[in-house]
Formats: sequence, C-alpha cells, structure tokens
Amino acid sequence: MARVEQVNQKRRGRRAAGEDTRAALVAAAREVFVEKGYDGATVRAIAAKAGVDAAMVNHWFGGKEGLFAQSVLQLPFDPAEILKRLLDGPVEEAGERVIRTFVTVWDATGGGTFAALIRSVTSQPEVAGALKGFLVNAIFNKVLAEIGAEQRELRATLCATQMVGLGIVRYVVGFEPLASTDLETVVKAIGPNMQRYLTGDLD
Repeated sequence: MARVEQVNQKRRGRRAAGEDTRAALVAAAREVFVEKGYDGATVRAIAAKAGVDAAMVNHWFGGKEGLFAQSVLQLPFDPAEILKRLLDGPVEEAGERVIRTFVTVWDATGGGTFAALIRSVTSQPEVAGALKGFLVNAIFNKVLAEIGAEQRELRATLCATQMVGLGIVRYVVGFEPLASTDLETVVKAIGPNMQRYLTGDLD
C-alpha cells in the first residue's frame, strides 16, 4: 500500500505533457521572436525549435499572435478576442472601443503588465521591433482592413503610438491627473483622436 501511495504522489507531482509542450513553445517563441522579429518569425520555426508539431501552436495559443502575446509581451489577453471587441460595433465608435478595450485590460492588472512590457522594450531593442510588428500588423492593420481604411500602414503606426504613449503616461511615469482619471473620461478625451487615426482625414 505504501508503494502505491508513493507512486501516486510522484504522478501527482509531475507536470502534464501538455504543460511541458506549452512551456517549450513559450521558451522557443521568446528566442525566435527576439531574433527574427514578429514578422520574420514563423510558427513552423518556433515549433521546430521547441521540438513539437506546429499544430500545437494553434492548439495552445490560437496562432502566432496569441503565442507572441503570451511569450514575449506576457499580455493577459487573447489577441483574437481583442480584435473581436474592437470590431464589434459601429465604425464611427471604433476609436472609443480601442481606448476602452486596452485601458480596461491594463487597468485590470494595475498597469503592471504594461510597465513590465515597457521595461522589456527599453532594455531589449529587439523586443521593441517585435512589439511594433505585433501592434501594427496583428492588431491595427487588421482593424483597418476590416473597416476599409486607406493609408493603413501610417494609420496603424499612429494608432500604436497613441496606445503606447497613453500607457507610458498612465502606468509607467504616472502623470497626474491622467494616471488616476476614470476609464470613461479617458475614453471620451482620447477616443476622438484615435478615431481620426482610424478613419479621419490625415492631410
């Protein structure tokens, strides 16, 4: 009986094979994304480095965007779910939805997630390039494509600078009163500018 209990304790103490696969993918992704950048990294290359089937990336993370968000950016959200939120509603209110969505996610962690991300960006230039690729191509370019906007590269970059700038002021340097302003006031104040970046005249 004692032998059986010891065996059961060992089994309970071991990580599941799925957890090992997920951890291997996260570790491999950090290396590949930093080395190749977001755009240059491929699911196949990450999976090969981790020694697992490429299908596991979709299984565990929903795709390249989700893997990047959780491995390099360590963001507590699924990029696919964020995109759904950004596109769920009238086009003329998209700017407010962008601000509300990101600030809500960041506020939920007290801004700690964003602050950690910025520290990584400033200490590792490769991460900055990967972050740009993620925000511009995986988030804002897709939003702009869905709403049929022109000048997508410029607009996507402007949107990214707005969000990063807001995050730095609100969570990293803590400029008051913006750092403690309630969500809806921030949305109403900055949403129109984000809307111009998305759909307005840039001339």
